[in-house]
Amino acid sequence: MKTLLIDPPFYRLISFYNRYFPIGLTTVGTFLKKTGWDVVIYDADCNHDPQHMDYTALARHYRVYLDSFKDRSHPVWKEVEDTIAGVNPDIAGISIWTTYAASAFHVAMLCKKVNPDCVVVMGGPHATVKADEILAISPHVDYVIKGEGEITLAELVKHRAYGRNWPLSIPGLSFRHKSAIIHNPAQQPTKDLDRFPFPDRSLLMNKDKYTSEDMGLIMTSRGCPYACSYCATHTKAVRYRSIDSVINEIKLVKKEYKTTQFSFKDDSFTVNRNRVERFCDRLIAERLNINWECNTRVDLVTESLLAKMKKAGCNSIKVGVESGSERVLQSMNKGITHQQVKRAASLFNKLGIHWTGYFMMGVPGEKVTDVYKTLDLMYLLKPHFASVSVYEPFPGTPMFVEGLKRGLVKPEMTIDDFYTTLPNHYYKRNPERQVDTIELEQFPMLEQEIKDKFHNYNKNFKRLLSRAKSRTNLYIKHPDILFTDFKKYLSWR
Repeated sequence: MKTLLIDPPFYRLISFYNRYFPIGLTTVGTFLKKTGWDVVIYDADCNHDPQHMDYTALARHYRVYLDSFKDRSHPVWKEVEDTIAGVNPDIAGISIWTTYAASAFHVAMLCKKVNPDCVVVMGGPHATVKADEILAISPHVDYVIKGEGEITLAELVKHRAYGRNWPLSIPGLSFRHKSAIIHNPAQQPTKDLDRFPFPDRSLLMNKDKYTSEDMGLIMTSRGCPYACSYCATHTKAVRYRSIDSVINEIKLVKKEYKTTQFSFKDDSFTVNRNRVERFCDRLIAERLNINWECNTRVDLVTESLLAKMKKAGCNSIKVGVESGSERVLQSMNKGITHQQVKRAASLFNKLGIHWTGYFMMGVPGEKVTDVYKTLDLMYLLKPHFASVSVYEPFPGTPMFVEGLKRGLVKPEMTIDDFYTTLPNHYYKRNPERQVDTIELEQFPMLEQEIKDKFHNYNKNFKRLLSRAKSRTNLYIKHPDILFTDFKKYLSWR
């Protein structure tokens, strides 16, 4: 029973830089391998020849993405089809996120085109909240996995291998039966994460295309105890890998791929302060001589903790600031205050840790004055890098429900909607209407103004130099990454 796991192309179709290996698929694939099944992972979004780096301009390229589906001779889609045919899997597992749902549906279609008997399974964030819709609109999808996929997919593969065509009892699985869509009870989140082996990066078909830094992506926990209204994370209980497990993975990746720059992609890395301190103590004691970055929250850092993290190699931290308006920040249910934001920013700057602040605009109920307050706060905080995004209504979030109440979003999409609507407009009732509290004609001009000001802020030479300085050790050990970063800089400029 051969399984092919596919990460659909998205950034590659619009020639944007895309970092890291697909850690979710690789974790699932590694568990399948551990349980005795033949598995290959195909990252169709691994970009060999990127051209663009300015993510504030990402949406301008979405039309190119949609046009790719109409081009039967498109080289990326031809590669995807040829790869599927070359592997000829019995089961194809496809990851699906809301933004690139059309690409996932297209991959499913190609799987059935190559082999109508291929069993197509979808999993991922969009699958978890929209299993019913996926099965209703795509005849090429046989099963949808909701939530964590390792155990559910392993059980499904086992069922198919032994000729059982009716996997009624597998938790976390949705499927069609006659004229109905069946949703099995949820798969309970695994408490012991050490049960899962390290993601086996050797399962990647194109592993030689990644840099050493790309291979340094690590998850040390799952779940998030917070309830931000724009986020679709449903598992609130945080579960942790043992520190021994994380340290051993670092050692393995460093040995196999010469990785010295790691990225811990936990939702909020410093939720458990004691654990982070013990982890840092291990890194220092074992003299692993690595650098690393993480995501956290402004209310989860102290000066002593940050000092220890820096000593242990932390050279970059990313935090969500979101809005300069207290009113809007409260509507996001972020659970932070501007006082906490300012305090954290002061600590990052004082300790010399490169930090990125993430900001958002265009949320339901936001006014023009709120948007300018966000800009003012960004200038006040002086992050080393400031990222601004326009809110997109993702199903399964409280803010999506708020959008329904305001008449800004629609509850369902058709397959044609996914293929003809720009991804940043998915689920919008009127693609031209971002919010109901800012004039229709005014918002696009406001959006461009804010994005231009953020971009110009980031172009400041001192801020660019701080980024380079934070990566000095990496450049010394991997001069090729210095060259790659310089190419990215020229593209971004």
